[in-house]
Amino acid sequence: MNFLENQLVREILLLVFVGALSTIVYQVVRRHVLGLLHKFFLRTKFKWDQILIEEGVLPSAALLIPAFIVSQTLPFLELTHEFIVLMLRMWSLVVVTITLDRVLNLIVTVYNTFPVAQRVPIKGYVQVIQIALFILAAVLGFSILVGQSPWAILGGLGALSAVLILVFQNTILSFVAGIQLTMHDQIRVGDWIEMPAYGADGFVEEVALHTIKVRNWDKSMSTIPTYKLVGDSFKNWRFMFESGGRRIKRSILIDQTSVKFCDDALLNRLSKIQLLHGYLAERSREIAEYNRLHNIDSSSLVNGRHMTNLGTFRAYLMAYLRNHPGVHQGMITMVRQLQPTPDGIPMEIYAFTNDVAWVNYEGIQADIFDHVLAVVPEFELRIFQNPSGHDLARAVGALTQMERMT
Repeated sequence: MNFLENQLVREILLLVFVGALSTIVYQVVRRHVLGLLHKFFLRTKFKWDQILIEEGVLPSAALLIPAFIVSQTLPFLELTHEFIVLMLRMWSLVVVTITLDRVLNLIVTVYNTFPVAQRVPIKGYVQVIQIALFILAAVLGFSILVGQSPWAILGGLGALSAVLILVFQNTILSFVAGIQLTMHDQIRVGDWIEMPAYGADGFVEEVALHTIKVRNWDKSMSTIPTYKLVGDSFKNWRFMFESGGRRIKRSILIDQTSVKFCDDALLNRLSKIQLLHGYLAERSREIAEYNRLHNIDSSSLVNGRHMTNLGTFRAYLMAYLRNHPGVHQGMITMVRQLQPTPDGIPMEIYAFTNDVAWVNYEGIQADIFDHVLAVVPEFELRIFQNPSGHDLARAVGALTQMERMT
């Protein structure tokens, strides 16, 4: 085989063989050695060792093994020696940079498991270190490729920094903002965001270096400078979609003059409501026991404890929401009475639907309040609303009829 006498061919075959060997060794270490470590860490009571695997520190560090194996062939290389040295340096630089970045993430994750992390967060400081790390890695990588000292490259950049900052000001701001948005996972294509300052309320269609395009609900397009998303406030609804629940927070106004104690006739009628069976029975026993222990004079409803139609209505709404198929039962559900206003007593429903799609959410919400408005008279309560033209016409008609009768 005359081609084996060629030095370049022999070196290429040697590199192919060593490259295949190093790949096999890396796969064995990653799948078996690191796999055994992961199983061992899962059995320990410490959290940091599990986080070490989850953050990918060891798998990224293991990528240095192929570089070490290939480096053992350098004494046998002549024609490709310089090229392989260059590639090994670049490979090692990239692997070390990624590993250090993951170590910094590991430090933040472990630190956040301690109570002090709520008072003194360090993520912002670590992110500054990460940015400096990547800048340093980029300078070192460029110096390796061009064969110059990193200090010479930094000195040349320093002389041009003032001009570069002036010319590429918006580009630099947008680039840094893009890095921050990506690192914090603040925005993605397809997110629903609101930014009233720029008239944006819709889904993100494009995330570019300088601008972010938002398709609004009215099908218009809003363009937001990328760096403004870091400096200004905006609302991202993605996390609501990921949670699986969408909030209902709406009130109905109860006429205050319709609130009263429940008499026997009202309680007998309400006892036929299935959702109130348990509440009425338990509440009646509790109130009767309290009044008996405190020798309450039952001749006046002011004495002791008694059920009211408003309190019973609130209990019914809670039971109704707990049994509604469209309400997310894993999230907070509450019916609360707000401070009375000149327009009545606000009775607020605070709950989450289990369908976050807009149309379906509105349908569930409307269905709930349709039912609520319909059952209010069953509790001898009245909804407050300002008089309309129809109400005034009825009042005038009633007065006219009374005048005729007199």
